[in-house]
Amino acid sequence: MKKYIILTLLITTAAVAQKTNLYCIGDSTMANKKDPEKNPEHGWAQVLQPFFTDNILVVNKAVNGRSTKSFIAEKRWDSIYKVLKKGDYVLIEFGHNDQKIEDPSRYTNPHTAYRYNLIKFVKESREKGAIPILLTSISRRNFNEKGVLVPTHGDYPLETRLVAQEYNVPFIDLEYYTELLEQSYGPENSKLLHLHFKGGENPFYDKDKEDDTHLSLKGATEIAQIFISQLKLLKNPSLQKLQKEIK
Repeated sequence: MKKYIILTLLITTAAVAQKTNLYCIGDSTMANKKDPEKNPEHGWAQVLQPFFTDNILVVNKAVNGRSTKSFIAEKRWDSIYKVLKKGDYVLIEFGHNDQKIEDPSRYTNPHTAYRYNLIKFVKESREKGAIPILLTSISRRNFNEKGVLVPTHGDYPLETRLVAQEYNVPFIDLEYYTELLEQSYGPENSKLLHLHFKGGENPFYDKDKEDDTHLSLKGATEIAQIFISQLKLLKNPSLQKLQKEIK
């Protein structure tokens, strides 16, 4: 009986150890939100787990309001780096808060600090045998009076693309695909992807809410689906294990 219990424990422990972690690092567009059953706001990585089999564990470390600079300064990256193991994956999506030029604790020059912070994430992930995946920032709902979707991220997506190219990093251009998503819904219906409520319409908002950056459950789910569909298409040997675990 004891031998059976020990064998069962060993098998269980081995099964747990074989799980591959998919770490998500970024800002509020990715992050888990409190009280998800009632809160209308969701990060897209918050709804990512159901798209994978049980062999992949989505570990969402994205945090509201963080830039590459503050994520590193607060030791959040260090805490991930310490536990990264060979075969894990790291999804990297920043840019929204790196733009905060009025805040020295978060702002990064896209061509210098932002670029080198991305390179740091890439190199240190690879040091541990993990596989980084670079993502451009998701698009904001920013239509002008003519119905044209106007970009808001400056040169940050460009630098992400350049780092991915230079360091041969698997890359998904979320800015481009979420632009297509916003445009497909149009100036009015795209509000459904974000947080647009009249005061009292939702218990979370006693005043009118018009947020074109953060995501509703619908918006988060749509973007998670975009990520998965693009992940399937990437031709990179290092992603084969992850791609096989997509449901």
